[in-house]
Amino acid sequence: MLVNTEIKDRVCYVEMQNAKRFNCLSEEMCTDLIAAVKHGYDSECVGIVIKAQTNRGVWSAGHDIKELPQDGSDPLAFYVPMERLLRKVQDTPIPVIACVNGTVWGGACDLCLSCDMIVSSKNATFAITPAKIGIPYNASGIMHFINQLGMNKAREMFFLGTPITAEDALNVGLINRVAEADELDSVLEEHFLAPLRRNSALSVSAIKRQFRILSRASTVISAENFERINAYRTRVYEGDDYKEGINSFLEKRPPQYKGKAADLDGSAFWS
Repeated sequence: MLVNTEIKDRVCYVEMQNAKRFNCLSEEMCTDLIAAVKHGYDSECVGIVIKAQTNRGVWSAGHDIKELPQDGSDPLAFYVPMERLLRKVQDTPIPVIACVNGTVWGGACDLCLSCDMIVSSKNATFAITPAKIGIPYNASGIMHFINQLGMNKAREMFFLGTPITAEDALNVGLINRVAEADELDSVLEEHFLAPLRRNSALSVSAIKRQFRILSRASTVISAENFERINAYRTRVYEGDDYKEGINSFLEKRPPQYKGKAADLDGSAFWS
């Protein structure tokens, strides 16, 4: 098991413990996390906390690059393990809290945003990095960032792929509270878990379900635009830059991207 699960005082603590591989979100890790979150809900806990054992200051390195497909299939299709994990966290009818004490990369940043609340240490950083690997992020993920952070900050994080500090994340609403590393657990208990235990679990669950429905209601797009998004993404993950991004990462060298923005245009772009 890559995840340790413990229930204490009506709270389910889920800790990623594959620090040797920087808690990358492999298929096995995602499957274990899904099972742990389900266990917390089935055990009638009032909340779930996702934590991690760290290695070299990394909370999670995000998607396991070694598992990304290179056969022309969508790396972020609806049923891939990481996408199922994100939906499970979002849809679980009790609050899920990310407790972050290190750097967060790629899909792990989306995992944190999928949680209902985030408390982090002051030295934590957050980065969403698909552009560094040549991955076309999916529409649901991008809308998730837009809804949470606003258009401009979401653009900054996706276009640049550089980490933002915990202070910056707090200012833009990505996280809820920042604490000293040695005070993280006490802040989590005092400001998040203790109030949850005092409140009506039924009321909180109904409110979370409403948040989820209402957030989806604001992201309806036309069939034409949905097809256009899929066309853009397909050109990327079927192209050479996507393979170059994966191979350069595995070979530990800088990528040599050759694709141009105009490659997405198609014959009807200006029509």
